Amino acid sequence: MTQPETWTALTRHWQELADLNGIGALLGWDRSTYLPPRAAASRARQSALLSGLRHERATSAAYGRLLDEAEALGDLSPVQTRMLAVARRNFDRSTRLPSAFVQTFSGHAGETYSTWTQARPANDFARVAPLLEKTLDLSQQMASYFPEFASPMDYFIDAADEGMTAAQVDEVFTALRQALVPMVDEAAQAQVRTDFLARHYPVPTQLALGEAIARDYGYDTAAGRQDLTAHPFMTRLGAHDVRITTRVREDDPTDALYSTLHEAGHAMYEQGVAEEFLDTPLGGGVSAGVHESQSRLWENLVGRSRAFWAGQFGRFKDAFPEQLADVTEDEMFRAVNVVRRSLIRTDADELTYNLHVITRYELERELLVGRLAVRDLPEAWHAAYETNLGLRAPSDVDGVLQDVHWYGGGIGGAFQGYTIGNVLSAQFYAAAEQATPGLDTDIARGDFSRLHAWLREHVYAPGRRYAPGELVERVTGQPMTVEPYLAYLRQKYADLRA
Repeated sequence: MTQPETWTALTRHWQELADLNGIGALLGWDRSTYLPPRAAASRARQSALLSGLRHERATSAAYGRLLDEAEALGDLSPVQTRMLAVARRNFDRSTRLPSAFVQTFSGHAGETYSTWTQARPANDFARVAPLLEKTLDLSQQMASYFPEFASPMDYFIDAADEGMTAAQVDEVFTALRQALVPMVDEAAQAQVRTDFLARHYPVPTQLALGEAIARDYGYDTAAGRQDLTAHPFMTRLGAHDVRITTRVREDDPTDALYSTLHEAGHAMYEQGVAEEFLDTPLGGGVSAGVHESQSRLWENLVGRSRAFWAGQFGRFKDAFPEQLADVTEDEMFRAVNVVRRSLIRTDADELTYNLHVITRYELERELLVGRLAVRDLPEAWHAAYETNLGLRAPSDVDGVLQDVHWYGGGIGGAFQGYTIGNVLSAQFYAAAEQATPGLDTDIARGDFSRLHAWLREHVYAPGRRYAPGELVERVTGQPMTVEPYLAYLRQKYADLRA
């Protein structure tokens, strides 16, 4: 084939793969939002079938030949060269996984998720434990197809954050734990008024307010929507269909608010990818860590800032006049930033959050290397929480059963991206502020456009055009470093002590 013919055929194949991914995402979104309970078994079969079909298309000999032909062509642009590199990486990784294995793993994940949704409210880890044991076996088997990695965790980390190793993650976690523990000890002693957050806040008003702020941030609801779920997430169903979910509590308006703002950060990243990259190997976020940096940036660096509440508190008082009648802007700012040792990762404040992540990461690592058995996981969880946060959950509901990750996918590489995202969120924000000074003034006026435009141009639009490490250096001028993040936390909590 000629170069145009080869590239046209490749583009068509990538479009098909993107469509299959979108259909799978649609099945998963529905499973987590509207699926009737009795439909879980058939949905698991549908998802498994689709995964098998998608895997066959992603690993077909014809597709491999197309990649070979394209790589032999001359006069490729840098973008085309990167597209082929990402496609080749995906192809090589997919071809090592037998189609039957992929289908088995997908069907098992669907069954496990369904069982978890019943086991968690019943505090019945024993019910899901046999399935989790199989998940661990399948995860170890998956990693075994890639013997060039030093450990299973290295494989899973590289799959989520290309080029990163467990040793690098360990180094970041060591530095953070050393800095955060004394900061938590000091900040947790502060007396902060939070009683007003436990008042009754009507659900419809909460949802409408959170979605309105997400739109102000830049989330395009003409190319997305928000729905309710047990464990909030963002998903891309198509080139211009990026959906978010949230959860809501009538006695805590911050739960829905920050879940919405978090997922909107993910969604704006996906919506901001350059049009030319959509439905190609470059058409999405570059890594788990970079993706998480955007959700955490909009949730925390913006949404929990003093500037944010200067601009939004009046809006909240208008929405909840009785509940906030005796509350000041400063009290609200302090309440949403209160530091408390807690059991739930998704409810954690900025200082303790990474200790939750470190706990899960270390448990995953022990499971994967065989030093921890699934049957011992509940007690290991409790022991780790006593060590890292000085707390012990009264049951497994808020212990080993609280996160969906192990029960809806695999074990390994699921959690470190959250902390990498925290670190990068501050690094990206500092770069944005240096390039466009005065962002806090904008935010205090309720204007998020300059920040969103800068992030869209420098972080979102490139998609996977650059490897994660290269993107970070291009945007911030240096490799990933914990210093901007620690500087941000120290300044913020010094301000809160004042």
